Amino acid sequence: MSIVGLKLRMWLLVGVLFSIVYGIVVAISYSMGVYNFWFYSLLSLVFLGVQYLIGPKLIEWSMHIRYVSKSEFPKLYATVSGLADAARIPMPRVGVADTSIPNAFAFGRWSADGRVCVTRGILNLLDEDELRAVLAHEVSHLKNRDVLTITLLSVIPIVLYRIAIHTLYFRDRRREGSGNTALIGIAAMIFYFITNLLVLYASRIREYFADRGAVELGSAPNNLATALYKLVYGSARTDKESLREVEGLKAFFVNDPSCALNEIKELRQLDLDKSGTIDASELASLNAKSLRLGFADRLLEVLSTHPNMLKRIKHLSTYQGNVR
Repeated sequence: MSIVGLKLRMWLLVGVLFSIVYGIVVAISYSMGVYNFWFYSLLSLVFLGVQYLIGPKLIEWSMHIRYVSKSEFPKLYATVSGLADAARIPMPRVGVADTSIPNAFAFGRWSADGRVCVTRGILNLLDEDELRAVLAHEVSHLKNRDVLTITLLSVIPIVLYRIAIHTLYFRDRRREGSGNTALIGIAAMIFYFITNLLVLYASRIREYFADRGAVELGSAPNNLATALYKLVYGSARTDKESLREVEGLKAFFVNDPSCALNEIKELRQLDLDKSGTIDASELASLNAKSLRLGFADRLLEVLSTHPNMLKRIKHLSTYQGNVR
């Protein structure tokens, strides 16, 4: 698939999301006695417009992001700046998210509004080359301009998830009308699952393009493969509460931290010399093998924001020595 094909699919998914939002608006308005088609359409467009405006702020709030200056994180800032120049995009804002989950992500409304963020956890986990590969992956998302569509797609599941968690787990059960509150929470969770499937699919197809983009920006495939390998292990050690806090934002991450425990067994076989890294020869060895994923692995991939990790690293191995 070409970059044009990627963009067409992403915007098609935004159209599907609009249809879902439209259906929700129609159902609510109809129950209130409003039957005007133009009212439904205008309200749905307003809702998407609000998503467009508040999407980045909602991500900043959810991830506890603090934007940093060149003097605070000189190496991080210089790496992002160099990658932005190589990708020929405006310099994005650089941020650090206050979470122990090792990861990185990019978001924004347009190319000049790009933001590249790392978590506190990743800064203590990867070496310079591995971190550069991850940042190149995120800059590629900005270059491919898929961050706007994934931001639009992600807002609805984020809001629905927060509503569901608040009403189902943190409501005052002694309060009158708590039964209605529970119904709202259940409905929010159902719609979260439906809309999140759209985000999952959109996120998976864009990850392969960003991986290739990282290699095209000068990162060795084995450095990105090693970074992914280490992120899986780092995520597996993360507490469940931290994972729950970022549930609606996983589509932005380099890998899906919720799948880490299931991915460890698969990835362990790649590190042949038990060094904790995947070098060029180990990646070449993987390229020579054929992968067979079971039904459970395929189902888990469908329900994940990212491609199966072993399949993804296998795809990276095809770039070894071929992409400059």
